[in-house]
Amino acid sequence: MRRQGRVFLSVVSAWSRPPLAPRLLAAQSHVRSLRRSSAAAANMAEEAKKLAAYAAVDNHVQNNQVLGVGSGSTIVYAVNRLAERVRLEKLNIVCVPTSFQARQLILQHGLTLSDLDRHPELDVAIDGADEVDGDLTLIKGGGGCLTQEKIVAGCAKRFIVIADYRKDSVSLGQQWKKGVPIEVIPMAYVPVSRVIARRFGGEAVLRMAVSKAGPVVTDNSNFILDWKFESVENWREVNTAIKMIPGVVETGLFVGMAERAYFGMEDGSVLTRDASVN
Repeated sequence: MRRQGRVFLSVVSAWSRPPLAPRLLAAQSHVRSLRRSSAAAANMAEEAKKLAAYAAVDNHVQNNQVLGVGSGSTIVYAVNRLAERVRLEKLNIVCVPTSFQARQLILQHGLTLSDLDRHPELDVAIDGADEVDGDLTLIKGGGGCLTQEKIVAGCAKRFIVIADYRKDSVSLGQQWKKGVPIEVIPMAYVPVSRVIARRFGGEAVLRMAVSKAGPVVTDNSNFILDWKFESVENWREVNTAIKMIPGVVETGLFVGMAERAYFGMEDGSVLTRDASVN
């Protein structure tokens, strides 16, 4: 009897609760709607990355090539497609990575791994970007691999960029708000940041790690400054000037390097943009 009494009281208590206020119900519904919209946008962006990556690999990878493999989330789809083509078409492809991540992707897919010591000249390099402007000037280095990415791209006869629609801009800074990554020797990060701010404006901030205490450390054991610029008219001149500052290893500005960019679009198409011929 006692057990039945407790059940009865709990049911009565539940029935006697006042209904949730209409505003609270509306707010909960709005939150659920935002979560669904956010998930849908993320899925659309991932599909766009895949479209761009597949188009680049299908159009630029041929048998008996040495390929530079970039870094980042979009390159994962490119390596997936590359491995699929190597398996189905029996292609002979040698891969040179731009980072530890790229190296692991190459090994995980059973592709042939090499380096610039053995293959200093590449047929093509494929890599992502944080932002691409109308002239195919890039900001790269959001993942911290800018120096090795630029070295590999510079060794390639053709440098191809893959990205989703969110990375396409008329001018740099329109979409990417985290600044230009600059790799620096650790002992020099304070003077370099001061020189950049004084000469070019804006602010150069030491990038801090998320899952460890202290700053981000690159594959080359260096630090990264993120330069949040104000306005720049000539990226080529600024890039050269920053690289001349003692302590700077490399910048995330890729000026005049990319030959073509593939953008996966929201509607499922792929937009192609070629560099202008000067």
